[in-house]
Order: sequence, then C-alpha cells, then structure tokens
Amino acid sequence: MSSILTNASALTALQSLNATNKNLSVTQGRISTGMRVAEASDNAAYWSIATTMRSDNKANSVIQDALGLGAAKVDTAYTAMNSSINVVDQIKQKVLLAKTSSDDDRAKIQTEIATLQAQLKDNIAGANYAGSNLLQTDSTSTTDTKLTVMTSYNRDSAGKVSIGTIDVDYSKTQLIDAGGAKAGMLDKEFTTTGGGAQTASILTLDVSATGLDGKDFDEMLGGIEAGLKSMSTGAAELGAAKSRIDMQKDFVSKLSDSIDRGVGQLVDADMNKESTRLQALQVQQQLGIQALSIANGNSQSILSLFRG
Repeated sequence: MSSILTNASALTALQSLNATNKNLSVTQGRISTGMRVAEASDNAAYWSIATTMRSDNKANSVIQDALGLGAAKVDTAYTAMNSSINVVDQIKQKVLLAKTSSDDDRAKIQTEIATLQAQLKDNIAGANYAGSNLLQTDSTSTTDTKLTVMTSYNRDSAGKVSIGTIDVDYSKTQLIDAGGAKAGMLDKEFTTTGGGAQTASILTLDVSATGLDGKDFDEMLGGIEAGLKSMSTGAAELGAAKSRIDMQKDFVSKLSDSIDRGVGQLVDADMNKESTRLQALQVQQQLGIQALSIANGNSQSILSLFRG
C-alpha cells in the first residue's frame, strides 16, 4: 500500500541511520580519548574497578617515594657503621700495641687513638639523612624508638586497607646515646680493675693513664671486642633492612606497572579495531543516507498517479 501519511520505508531507514550515527559517535569518542570506558555510563563495573585501581596506584607511588627515602636513611647508616667498625678495629690494634710499650710510646699511641676517637664521632655525626641518624639516638625516648619505612599499600577482598612497614630498632644500631645515658655501643662504659683502674668507653679510653698493667689492657680489649660484636650485629641489621627495602622497591615498581596494564585491559580502546569499525560505520552511514533519500523519493512517485 502506498500512503502519503505514513512512509514505512523512510521510518525504517531513519531508525537504521540513527543507530549507525549513535555507534559512529561512540567509536569516534573511543578514538579521540583512546578509551572504551571513559565514564561510568560506558561500563559501570569496569569504570569502578579501574578508578579504584588507579587510586591504589597513586598510593603505590607514595610508597615508592617512602621506600626511596627509607633506603637512603638506612644506606647512610650502613655506610657509617661499616666505616666505624674499621676505625674501632684500628683502635683495638693501638691498644694491643700499647700493652707492651713504654710510657713514652703509650703517650704517642694515645695521640693516635684520640684522633681515631674523634674520627668516630665525625663519622657518626655525619650519618644524618633527612633529619634521621640511626647511629646517634636517644635511649631514654619512649616515642622515637625505631625507623619505620612504609613498604606496601594493601587492599583485601572486602576493601579493607592496611599499610606494610619495615622497622629498624634504634637499640640495635645505636653507637652513641644522644640522651646521655651512655647506652650506645661506643659510649657504653666498662671498668678496668688492674693497677691503673679506670672507667671508660671506646670513645674515652686512655692507654697513657698512670699505673696501667696487663689486666687493665686485657679488660680494655674485652670492652672493645664487646663493642665490635654489637657493631657487627648492628651492621647485619642495617644490611638486612637495606636488602629488604631494595627488593620491595623493585616489587612495588613492577606491581605499579602491572596494575597500569590491568587497568588498560579494562578500559583502553583497541585502536586497530576501532579504526576498522570507524570505516565500516562511515560506509553504513553513507548507505543509510542513500536509503533514506530513496525512501523519501517514494512519496514523490505517488504524484505521477494523478497526472493526466
């Protein structure tokens, strides 16, 4: 049936053209943004997941910065600790040499020891990074007792967030007690009980004191050995922390890249596919316009029925 009131062919062609234009708009949007899920309306579930993961990755960026800062602090302390161990070794050698030396030679040796003791203090004072010195801390503090380095930002299946940390206990790395309690490995005092009895530490011992005998020197050496043993333990603590921080830095970097890839798989547009789709839709659009033009022309043909 031919009708001038209802052009069914034109309506069908128009609906098809509208659908094509809508799909073309979507494809052009994906090409311009590079994303197939740019807004929640595109795919609410994927958009929500991607938004959460992007937020977590921003937190991972903060974690990477914290790890970098923590690594620098621990590395600085580790370097100074190893240097201090070498200096204390030299002091031990000087004390051992002084045991069988004359009083005049002991005075000269003490001059060398005093230089080494000053070097120790300089090493430790210089082990400060960003306001933290793990080798010179206050044993009387009840709040500042450890270095805490953030290592991870974790979200469980229920959405609960937790923060992973690495802690370095100051009591295991303290060489000098900044609180004055003399609890550090170098300022911890020991007492010799020989003829030249004295109360001293590695930083204050004096091999030129009057009346020192073999027992005094043996006890000095014992005090030095105890300090060296504690320092070796402290160096191992710092070395382990340094190794773990370095591994965690590498892991967080790879994790961040993995999350970026995962988000991309959810929301990024396949540009090869979208390019092909764009060309197909453009052809469909042209055909739709042509079909609508033909359908609209059908009404004009009705006029020929009424021509004489």
